[in-house]
Amino acid sequence: MDGGKFRVHSDDVTKATHEALIRRGVTNEDIAKIVLEMQLPYNEGLTIEHCIESVESVLRKREMQHALLVGVELDELAEQGKLSRPLQSIVGTDEGLFGVDEMIGLGAVLTYGSIAVTTFGHLDKNKIGVIRKLDTKAGGAVHTFLDDLVASVAACASARIAHRTRDLEEQGKTFEDLAPEETAPETKIEGTET
Repeated sequence: MDGGKFRVHSDDVTKATHEALIRRGVTNEDIAKIVLEMQLPYNEGLTIEHCIESVESVLRKREMQHALLVGVELDELAEQGKLSRPLQSIVGTDEGLFGVDEMIGLGAVLTYGSIAVTTFGHLDKNKIGVIRKLDTKAGGAVHTFLDDLVASVAACASARIAHRTRDLEEQGKTFEDLAPEETAPETKIEGTET
């Protein structure tokens, strides 16, 4: 080992996160559809492209990337029967009293404020879009962590749009006046990426 001096490059973590989602059958557009459903009633001119941009911005956050990588790894290990007992049974069946999956998802939304937290709770309860598909346990796949993590990404992306909406209102604008790449004003600041 390197004595703790080596750091994984951000590009490698970002790539691994996107590959993990794709491997598990989840696209950025799948998540963006949830965001659009959550935010369209409040945002004139909001498009799927705005929502995809917001999802992509959330997926550039290290905390979200780490949560997704850990959760997907645990789901995959459970599918392979490689977790120790009784954890294998708990994760493999997504036992009702097991709340660690929700706690990882909830922890990842805290960066985006109370609106992200309440949106996460709504998505966890109502299982909208691809979250419902992941929660069905069909076909032997284990998505104990992934359904909550997708809800986390969608909640954060929704919160970003809600905050951006307020900025636009103060300027007398709506999402109709905004190109998708302008959804994240912080990307226009030199040295920032999200």
